[in-house]
Amino acid sequence: MPRIRILPDILSNKIAAGEVVERPAAVVKELVENAIDAGGRRIVVEIEAGGRRLIRVADDGAGMDPDDTLLALERYATSKLASDEDLFAIRTLGFRGEALPSIASVSRLTLVSRPADQPAGTEVRVEGGRILNVSETGAPPGTMVTVKDLFFNTPARRKFLKTVQTEMGHIGDCLAGLALGHPDIDFRLIHNGKATRRWPAVSDSGDRVADVLGRSLQNDLFPLALENEAAAVTGWVASPRVNRSTSRGVHLFVNGRHVKARALLHAVMQGYRQRLMKGQFPVAVCHVRVPADQVDVNVHPTKHEVRFARQREVHGVVAGAVAAALDQADRRQRPGAGRSPQPRTPLPSGIGESIRRYQQSSFDNGISTPARTPLTRPPAEPDPARETRRQANLWHQGRFARLNVIGQFRRTYLLCESEEGLIIIDQHAAHERVYYEQLHRRRGSTNAAAQKLLIPETIELSHREAALLQDLLPVLAPLGFEIEPFGGTTFAVKAAPLMLLEGELGPVIREILETALAAGSAAEPDAILDDSVKIMACHGAIRARQALDDRQIRRLLQQMDECDNPSHCPHGRPTWIRWTQNDLEKAFGRQA
Repeated sequence: MPRIRILPDILSNKIAAGEVVERPAAVVKELVENAIDAGGRRIVVEIEAGGRRLIRVADDGAGMDPDDTLLALERYATSKLASDEDLFAIRTLGFRGEALPSIASVSRLTLVSRPADQPAGTEVRVEGGRILNVSETGAPPGTMVTVKDLFFNTPARRKFLKTVQTEMGHIGDCLAGLALGHPDIDFRLIHNGKATRRWPAVSDSGDRVADVLGRSLQNDLFPLALENEAAAVTGWVASPRVNRSTSRGVHLFVNGRHVKARALLHAVMQGYRQRLMKGQFPVAVCHVRVPADQVDVNVHPTKHEVRFARQREVHGVVAGAVAAALDQADRRQRPGAGRSPQPRTPLPSGIGESIRRYQQSSFDNGISTPARTPLTRPPAEPDPARETRRQANLWHQGRFARLNVIGQFRRTYLLCESEEGLIIIDQHAAHERVYYEQLHRRRGSTNAAAQKLLIPETIELSHREAALLQDLLPVLAPLGFEIEPFGGTTFAVKAAPLMLLEGELGPVIREILETALAAGSAAEPDAILDDSVKIMACHGAIRARQALDDRQIRRLLQQMDECDNPSHCPHGRPTWIRWTQNDLEKAFGRQA
């Protein structure tokens, strides 16, 4: 008896579904891409219980007649390919004819569709891949697919689904990516009967980027526009000061398809070369258009990966477009270059006075809050015991304060003289260490340096970020944050640490969330708290290229003496280095 057998259609469909339908977000992706291919200009996605109970996608696209409605549920049936040549020149988001039958095989699915030129629509009900009923029904022009009880017949797959909040986070991210790629389409997301997000159709893609990634970015976005023989690049890049600790802020599109292409990510990073510190990633939305026969999208079942026939040329035009946009932004932002700085809304007098008092006590009231320098995920803090004896001597109380200050180099480094030689201090790293230790001492105390906001600041987040922030509220409270849900995925900040009141709240909270997401579910609350303190210290500290007077320098040196470990910033970078007289004499050839 032969051991090899042909699998039944039901079983083979379930296997195929395992490749295409890994979680509710994958169902949303496939159905919305079909809606876009059908010419839908208004797409509504309705979810219940994070997609476990219900996923419904409705569009106002072309619709299907009765015959096509039935054929759409057959494997490898599609209107998007007709020949071998079409497979190597794909111009649509979907093309395999697998998604709909795969979804139907692991759910209870209802398909309703009607072309605009027909008086009635067609309804098909399917359960576990078996068609139960076909009937005529009243319906608006377009298509509506309802998916109930996803994975009801594959319990092993169902038990691997995450929490409702996690699955909604993936769905929200998926739909946000599709919305970024198609700004001319109106997208709506409804969860458990409540509208959670809407991205209205816009004519300016910059408005869609702001809608999806946050209005706070609007003044820091710069357009991309470059073309060569291989590709045309459009989109938006954010100022280098707006950055992330992961690559989640980089959104890449090839012919309207949201992709994860290493070559394109590398090209974007190449364009930001020497503008970002190691471990930092930019925020960018990059649309690449290439001839359909010059890109292969049939690489992976999820269709996230692509291959280019002229990868070197595509890489070059993307990197060049990003670099050119940032260079142009630099020229526009120089004083007198024609771009006026955005006016800053003055703080209420009570808050301003509190800030001044806090700055007086912690550093000096001559220090202003500068533009942010983003966080890089640090190595473990060094052990002072492993440092050299000479360097350890500087940790003794009073050693930094007694240094002879020579001056400031490039408004970034403090040059000081000691008996041991020339001491060079990184002013940002040193002040970051000072703030980090101050925050650790103050967190949870009744006199924590926090301030109630007269007008709460609202922050709009993605579904995944909103779910995480809800869980982190008890962790952030001891640091001086008072944050409450404000409806949907929006939160209201009612109180915040004083050092962050001048326009830093949104970036700090987003960076805390991003760092926690990158750490994953295994992260301990204490680790998240420590990361949050590091982020706050980084944002609150003085910056490179910020002029300091002698009094401010002296105050910083005194504060370094008060630190438990002034030798390194909380991210592991050294705060100072030493050149001995012997080192200098060797460098100048005074010694053999």
